[in-house]
Amino acid sequence: MLVRPKPGILDPQGEAVQRSLRQLGFAVEDARIGKVVDLELDGNDLEQARAELERMCEQLLANPLIESYEITVAPE
Repeated sequence: MLVRPKPGILDPQGEAVQRSLRQLGFAVEDARIGKVVDLELDGNDLEQARAELERMCEQLLANPLIESYEITVAPE
């Protein structure tokens, strides 16, 4: 899953990366820094896995007030 700050939420790391890339001559409009969380779950039910991942994000892995998340479920 990918967790990153929601639009409009301050992202000091993203701003620092954007400034640095611009100083190096890259035309960067915006930069957002997030985190990738790779999890392996037991079972073969993809819908159940997605539901569990949603609960994990809501309860621990993301702060829903300031962060958005994307979940990708892939079979083995």
